[in-house]
Amino acid sequence: MKKILLISVLLASFQAFGQRPSEEYVRLCMWMTGFFNSALQAEQDTNYYDISLHMERIWPARKDGYWLYVEQAVTAAADRPYRQRIYKVVDLKDGTFESIVYEMENPLQYTGAWKNTALLDSLKEEDLMLREGCSIRLRWNQGGYFEGRTHDKDCSSDLRGASYAVSIVRIYPQLLDSWDRGFNSMDEQVWGAENGPYHFVKQME
Repeated sequence: MKKILLISVLLASFQAFGQRPSEEYVRLCMWMTGFFNSALQAEQDTNYYDISLHMERIWPARKDGYWLYVEQAVTAAADRPYRQRIYKVVDLKDGTFESIVYEMENPLQYTGAWKNTALLDSLKEEDLMLREGCSIRLRWNQGGYFEGRTHDKDCSSDLRGASYAVSIVRIYPQLLDSWDRGFNSMDEQVWGAENGPYHFVKQME
């Protein structure tokens, strides 16, 4: 029922502005929205942590894309997220989609906004800080999923001695695979999972 409602709201919100979103775009936005965690992977492999990932739609009246508030935290410390972002998902009309990544000033004040999106109502796009080079270009794969990655070494990072970050994702109906890694100027990995992506399974809320 929730899935049907989300599709209906998404279609209505775009059609209200004279646009008809593609079937693939609606599918991507729907699959990206929800609560995910890596608990199962963490149980099976101690190299991975149990991470909670919330991706909740915000600003539904906007006509320039599908906006998401993204909050990531170790499940045992869910009230202390280590990553908070705003994503803007757009259809590039060439068979690809782009997830544009923004940061917020003082993000901790928005902790828990996935369950109370009104916390973000006062924010405007001009208040956000674009993560230059960190957008992910996504394409539908006939294997039944969307896949994409950041471009080359364009996403700069200074975390733990890194000079750039690479993100690779695959998005399935009930699963989001995400592999974020940081590399130094010698192309040596300095942070992130070493053996493969995190497997975030969509959960019932």
